Amino acid sequence: MDDTTERKTRQALVDASRHLHDTGLVTGTSGNLSVRIGDQVLVTPSGVSYQTLEPADIARVTLDGDVLDAGATSPSSETPLHLGIYRTTDAEAIVHTHAPWATALGLVRDELPSVHYSILLLGGPVRVAPYATFGTQELADNVRHAMLDRKAALMRNHGAVASGATLAEAVHNAESVEWLACLYLRAAHVAEPATLTSEQLEDVWRRATASGYRP
Repeated sequence: MDDTTERKTRQALVDASRHLHDTGLVTGTSGNLSVRIGDQVLVTPSGVSYQTLEPADIARVTLDGDVLDAGATSPSSETPLHLGIYRTTDAEAIVHTHAPWATALGLVRDELPSVHYSILLLGGPVRVAPYATFGTQELADNVRHAMLDRKAALMRNHGAVASGATLAEAVHNAESVEWLACLYLRAAHVAEPATLTSEQLEDVWRRATASGYRP
């Protein structure tokens, strides 16, 4: 990657990290973000507060996990998770959060169902990946499988992951997961939430495509 692209991407990761902290989707040093540029990945470091994170703190690794620049400390412990998704999807950016509503839903459901048509932007109902210890290849494999043909997944007893063609899209998708999880759990306090059928979602997609509307 050229110096200008790397510098801009590092700053974008810092800005996105602080945004997620300010909106409550991450706290302290939880969660992590990354951007793929060619065959390399810039990823937030392990154990550095989002409030003090600086561009120079961002780590740089290859898609095989070789560390080219350790950043402030070392690449995030969840780097294998990010790399697994990059190797098996067309994602260009990934956001992992410990967002409270999404994390709570992952404790009680096997998927986040289609309670609103905006879930189409995530590829459909969001699967919950089975639990595995953080930072392990097992967790990376579980999440990778859950995200096949999807732009998001929940992680049992852990959090959520979202991807996108850009960092801004990945952040937006992470926020959408949290909004949808909140919507579902609030409705579930009253009764079992109604969900949209595949036929209804297909109709929304056809109408949105025809009109240029983004759900």
